[in-house]
Amino acid sequence: MRFQAFHRTGPIRPALGRMAALRTRVFTQLTTNSPPQKKDPKLRTTMNPNTTAVILVGYQNDYFAANGILRGVVEEPHRVDSVLANTLAFLRAMAPTPMTLIATPIVLEPDYRALANSVGILDTIKSSGAFKAGTTGAENIPELAAFGDRITYVKGKVGFNAFSNTELDRVLQDRGIKDVLVAGMVTSLCIDSTGRAAYERGYSVKILSDCTSARTPAEQDFFCQNIFPLYGGVLDHQQAIEQLSTAVA
Repeated sequence: MRFQAFHRTGPIRPALGRMAALRTRVFTQLTTNSPPQKKDPKLRTTMNPNTTAVILVGYQNDYFAANGILRGVVEEPHRVDSVLANTLAFLRAMAPTPMTLIATPIVLEPDYRALANSVGILDTIKSSGAFKAGTTGAENIPELAAFGDRITYVKGKVGFNAFSNTELDRVLQDRGIKDVLVAGMVTSLCIDSTGRAAYERGYSVKILSDCTSARTPAEQDFFCQNIFPLYGGVLDHQQAIEQLSTAVA
């Protein structure tokens, strides 16, 4: 059985080793002038839909609706529309396959007790009333309804990391998942936090670059070029479809 690093009853040494290796790579990148080594996603081994899952982060009205409370977090909001269009194209291509499709919405109680000591964007979420349980803004975007029960909804997310306070890891384990793709909002926060958490739990991580958006184009480029390659791969939705389709063929 594959070791899961963050089980309360299990040893944590393998996870610590992976985290230490990641810290070493980060330190090396920050203390040298050489750019991070980048791998062409087309050269990576193909992914098997039977053991691959995509984690959809934040596909809710407060981010994606035209009047969403947090739509303005992203400069040039039309980029949010591009993220949605690319994501839907990817889901349509993958829905007929055995690939696991998971959505991890963030829904907060009206008193925002989970954000009692919040700062930064979490404080913005609290002060603006975003993702409040029972509101239209907290609902999943209607476009996801077209996929019916092909999408598994994992509840409980109240912060950046989709694994924290949820059953996400158990769902992935039960389905024998090895490769995790991450898509959604916002690149520098929930996407990075979820990607790192997946890596620390032993999954092979890939970020879908054109299915994610940071607050600015420069921030998006920085994370895709310098941060994500430290613990995973970066590819767009078309490259992901090609890799997964090759495995099916």
